[in-house]
Amino acid sequence: MKKTNLVLAGLLTCSMAMAQKIQPYGALPSKAQVAWNDMEYYMFIHFGPNTFTNKEWGHGDEDPKVFNPTRLDARQWARTAKLAGMKGIVITAKHHDGFCLWPSKYSTHTVRESAWKNGKGDVLAELSAACKEYGLKFGVYLSPWDRNHPEYGTANYNQVFANTLNEVLSSYGPVFEQWFDGANGGNVKQPYDWDLFHKVVYKNQPNAVIFSDVGPGCRWVGNENGIAGTTNWSTLNVKGFSPGLGGPPTKSLNEGNEEGEKWVPAECDVSIRPGWFYSPETDDKVKSVNTLLDIYYGSVGRNGNLILNVPIDREGLIHPNDSTRLMELRKVLDASFKNNLAKKAVVTATDTRKNTAEVKVAHLTDGNNSTYWATANNVTKTTIKLSFPKPVTFNRLVLQEYIALGQRVEAFSVDILENGKRKEIARETTIGHKRILRLPDYTTTEVYINITDAKACPVISEVQLYEAPGMLATPEIHRSKDGQVTITAASADPEIHYTTDGTTPALNAPLYVPKTQISLPGGGVVKARAFLRKTNAASPEVTADFDVAPAKWQVTAPAGNADAAKAIDGNTTTVWVSEKIAQYPHQLEVDLGETLTLKGFTYTPTTNDHIGGVIYGYAFYTSADGKNWGQPAATGSFANIKNNPVPQKVSFAPVAARFVRLVALTPATEKESRASIAELSVITR
Repeated sequence: MKKTNLVLAGLLTCSMAMAQKIQPYGALPSKAQVAWNDMEYYMFIHFGPNTFTNKEWGHGDEDPKVFNPTRLDARQWARTAKLAGMKGIVITAKHHDGFCLWPSKYSTHTVRESAWKNGKGDVLAELSAACKEYGLKFGVYLSPWDRNHPEYGTANYNQVFANTLNEVLSSYGPVFEQWFDGANGGNVKQPYDWDLFHKVVYKNQPNAVIFSDVGPGCRWVGNENGIAGTTNWSTLNVKGFSPGLGGPPTKSLNEGNEEGEKWVPAECDVSIRPGWFYSPETDDKVKSVNTLLDIYYGSVGRNGNLILNVPIDREGLIHPNDSTRLMELRKVLDASFKNNLAKKAVVTATDTRKNTAEVKVAHLTDGNNSTYWATANNVTKTTIKLSFPKPVTFNRLVLQEYIALGQRVEAFSVDILENGKRKEIARETTIGHKRILRLPDYTTTEVYINITDAKACPVISEVQLYEAPGMLATPEIHRSKDGQVTITAASADPEIHYTTDGTTPALNAPLYVPKTQISLPGGGVVKARAFLRKTNAASPEVTADFDVAPAKWQVTAPAGNADAAKAIDGNTTTVWVSEKIAQYPHQLEVDLGETLTLKGFTYTPTTNDHIGGVIYGYAFYTSADGKNWGQPAATGSFANIKNNPVPQKVSFAPVAARFVRLVALTPATEKESRASIAELSVITR
């Protein structure tokens, strides 16, 4: 009888354990994907011939000897990334121009043919060793598009690329991420054998996470602004899609697909400068700390990973302006997430799974995202409560799901206790690996996190509260059509000081008085900083470099289109859109009102996807009389403008002219019938 009771007890215990075990939900991440998500923030490096030619997309016809960094120091790159708080580096081992940063035996367009180290150098070897030294993970970008290789566009090319890929992935140690894009442009199209490419990756690097529009390891977020959707599922429907033009809709890339077929989390790519490759003209265009913070909270804070591009300069170093900004960002992030107030709280929950040793309320505030709390199987709505013995002030809330068991939470809200009553302060959707809410300052003794909807029992690993320091907003500099400059700052009581002589503004520089104007019709450089005297806080410096103002300009064609004036009004938020006709080309002609010596032009595209019409192929003409135009002063294409719609500067040999004509030859988006211009300007300085 005693033996029977023991058997029954054992069976009952086993049954209870089985009944309480948390079952995975939906598509699940691999161990490599979980580790990848934990990295959160790492560096992208664009480096190659484009660094020396001021191009975003090289044509593959560059003399390889142009690549000659005189002080290349991969240890400086790795040291900078480490000090910035980044966990790894992904480098453009081969971009679209086909230039290889290692001496590939499958190409004649490599560092071996360059002037750098007399052709004896290997950038990948140096960076791989530097990453190992500084405890960083190493990743590579290899573009399948090759504008140099003679086999591109033939039946043999896929094997050539596979061999090239195999060469890299078998030679430089562990690779945490293999970056692919689907670029397939120019006059020659190449059907890519993605199955073959993936087999090569996994043969050499079984734990590598493969990036593309459809993964399979992680996905492009659908923009190059570094911003994920406020709703962001790590799951994606991939059947019928392929990298590049065959990718999923932008909305799916940005938000994922609820109940998606595969676990393909979002990676948010963005450059610290306007372009991806280094250009001296962008030394003063490094993104502000405030902008980088917006990007951080829009990526890492929305269930994505942030890959921040920091281009290498022509000496072979990370430029001081970039590294300084990275350290400023690190300082703010460290201060923002230094003290987890939730650790001081008494944590309770309305529903906690019983008879499961792994599930504890205490795990919610232990600072370890590999432990978790969960509800019972049939409970998908619940509340976690943080109670404090004394009032606390917070403005950041961090939530994390235990993603190894799937992404579950569909919606949640946050309440605080205020004047004896609960007050809702936030209502959001998904959580995933990490969700960070930026909130106003709230002071309270009770915080409630309400899971209002979930696909299965919520499994939460972390709840954290922080009081981040306030930030001084970076000034914004604007100029009107007639050349009058104004400066604004969205910050409480800032004192703005500016200069027009190229020097850095300090408190002894001219004070900008709101609503006054600085007259610069002929162009010039304005620099500004915001200050708070009571704390000695100062914003990063912001610079605006203006050319001649369009005060005298008139649109001469298309005739009768009043909206065309929006292309030359000095305001990039207004956009001229051509009339809807069957096909390109479109053109805009402008009378400058005076004869100027032109050295180039600038095309600013719209960033509004709903407007569209971004121009890719162009021809730019000049004329002395508006009748005789001759050959174009410049022709070409705005590389990568669809994904990175930043102002495009094009230089040409100086020419005296009064009239200009921009012809839009091809659109950046297939099947687009219209062209648009947010701003057209000329370069005279």
